[in-house]
Amino acid sequence: MSFDVTALSQLICEIYDAALDPTLWRLALQHACTFVGGDSAALFWHDAASERSAAMHLYNEDPYYTQIYFEKYVPMDPMFPAATFMAPGVVHTSLDIVPWNELVQTRFYKEWMQPQRMIEAVGANLEKTATSSALLAIRFTEDNGFVTDEVRQRFGLIVPQFQRAVAIGRLFDQGKETQSMLTQTLDHVEAGVFLVAVNGHIAFVNTLGRTMLDEGAILRERNRGLVAVVPEAQRMLRDIFQAAASGDASIGARGVAVPLSASADNRWFAHVLPLTSGHRQAAASMYAAVAAVFVRKVSPGGAAPLEVLAKKYKLTAGEVRVLDAVVKVGSVRAIAEMLGISDATVKTHLQHLFRKSGTSRQSDLIKLVAGIGEQAEH
Repeated sequence: MSFDVTALSQLICEIYDAALDPTLWRLALQHACTFVGGDSAALFWHDAASERSAAMHLYNEDPYYTQIYFEKYVPMDPMFPAATFMAPGVVHTSLDIVPWNELVQTRFYKEWMQPQRMIEAVGANLEKTATSSALLAIRFTEDNGFVTDEVRQRFGLIVPQFQRAVAIGRLFDQGKETQSMLTQTLDHVEAGVFLVAVNGHIAFVNTLGRTMLDEGAILRERNRGLVAVVPEAQRMLRDIFQAAASGDASIGARGVAVPLSASADNRWFAHVLPLTSGHRQAAASMYAAVAAVFVRKVSPGGAAPLEVLAKKYKLTAGEVRVLDAVVKVGSVRAIAEMLGISDATVKTHLQHLFRKSGTSRQSDLIKLVAGIGEQAEH
């Protein structure tokens, strides 16, 4: 894979600057499209439980189709809820989730995608809860062609930057109207956040970060400074904080990941992001900070019943949608209308669900979902 390193570095800086100045998101998405090779881009959230979606920022999206998507087609989108099951940061395409021969049979494709000459999208969950996720998607038309391995690789380079930019935006300004919905989606993200000065002095710490310091398992506060328990991790943090004060060129605009725990079974990482250029520098000045530190454990959160069953029985995206609809509306005709597919397709998916789960009736499927939900509550 070959690309312009300068263009990538500039794009990364634009992504982080947009986190602090939302008026720059459109430009960042535009350049992300250019870098990846897509036609349009969207930063949005989707809640599988309520079947609601909302766009935070868009680039090159047709206003008419954007409006009718949220007004009419969200329940018919065959990518959901399966797309929300993907782990944060994992790059996937729409055709990874729904095969082409199945996609083109849906009303969603015929009435929403095809008129726009849209054929595929590459995306990733930036953050997720049990039922909802914040997503980045870059869409491809017939002019762009289908997603290639190089496109996946390029997209994979920028996804972590969008993930951290979203967290930074919440940290510095949670009151912006344009970010309010995204803030709601990410309220339960388990990440300790610290702003530190050149000597590691803690200028700001969020609630979870304070808990981490109090527990003292991986991080401690010493003379008001942030200190890692593992000596090698502490040495790395100290060097990075000092380098951050010299500007982004010292450690790179995208930051550095530092392992905080020695055990492979209990993996904690600190991602250190410099705050010494552009909009990040202006925002950080109020805290006299040179770096932001995001600390989290690499482990999956609690999964929703549908996600648990999808993994247990190896359900396809279509089967998950039908299972979800069985719980909500019941009859084959109602399911077909809700999902924008034929009665025959619904019946086929139901037969697959019965076979995979060892059930024989729709009522059994409902009990299966309810049983998983009860287990999750205990």
